[in-house]
Amino acid sequence: MDAQIALILTQDGITNGAVYALLAMAILLVFTVTRVLFIPQGEFVAFAALAMAALQTGRPTTLVWLLAGFAVAEACADAWAIRKRRGAWHLPRGLLLKLAYPFALAALLYTLPLATLPMAVRALLVLALLVPMGPQLYRLFYQPIASASPLILLIVSIAVHIALVGLGLLIFGVDGGRTDPFTDTVLTVGPANVPSQVLWVIGVSVVLIVVLYVCFDRTLYGKALRAAAYNRTGARLMGISPVFAGRATFFLAALIGTVSGILIAPITTVYYDSGFLISLKGFVGAIIGGLVSYPLAAGGAVLVGMIEAFSAFWASAYKEIIVFTLIIPVLLWRSLRSHTVEEEDE
Repeated sequence: MDAQIALILTQDGITNGAVYALLAMAILLVFTVTRVLFIPQGEFVAFAALAMAALQTGRPTTLVWLLAGFAVAEACADAWAIRKRRGAWHLPRGLLLKLAYPFALAALLYTLPLATLPMAVRALLVLALLVPMGPQLYRLFYQPIASASPLILLIVSIAVHIALVGLGLLIFGVDGGRTDPFTDTVLTVGPANVPSQVLWVIGVSVVLIVVLYVCFDRTLYGKALRAAAYNRTGARLMGISPVFAGRATFFLAALIGTVSGILIAPITTVYYDSGFLISLKGFVGAIIGGLVSYPLAAGGAVLVGMIEAFSAFWASAYKEIIVFTLIIPVLLWRSLRSHTVEEEDE
């Protein structure tokens, strides 16, 4: 390996690590607020990349009908909850607007000349398609069991992930998708050529990571959201709605996953089931951070990207094994540092 190859591998590692860092932050965000290990996080990445590829070819993705189905199910659940609480059927204006939104978006997708739209407009359409699914998933699958044990929440996450992968196969098929880069500029840095798309990935990732860190570690609002996870009753007494906290965090997780998918769509070919492996590497980064620290999770994810890149050069067939084996020493180290708490005798 010479200096040029090392520089290229470092570039690939930082680029992949930036995406993994975003997913690690999203997984950590959802876990700290709701105690849910959000395994379907990767589906937002894969669906966003495939939706961008579909819009680029001028095809209105049928993903909008999945959004509509979730909206109808959410409206039915909310209407039933209002019926139980008030004793009568009542549909608030906000509920009707949420129900009408996906159908208005579908009409827009089937009338716009998608293939000739600017890249930024197509990205906004993908965001409009996928980001609302985050709160919908929380309302339909997690909010009814918000007080359940973490194990039950994990089982539900696995079930939702499997269902979304199957729906992804139905919607997008087995073919992969890839889009044109945002810009075609190539920068020369020493002996290496750096595509501008790499700079987009790194720049957007850094901005989102800094914003998340400041919001959830340095602001009263972020601390209030985390308080809803530790003591739901106490949060209610202090005027913090655990339901709103859950919806807000799932909204942010869907936003991060969708942005990640839009960013990587020009870099690699994405398939309907690619999201799980990508989010799993983000989860490794979150584990390195102990599922408590945003900076450590981001740093761990970048480390995962670097190890993956150099492993692909030295032992390509075993690069996934090497990456996931990284969890073992981290867990061993954390278990040795933890203190066992003995149960008190009654």
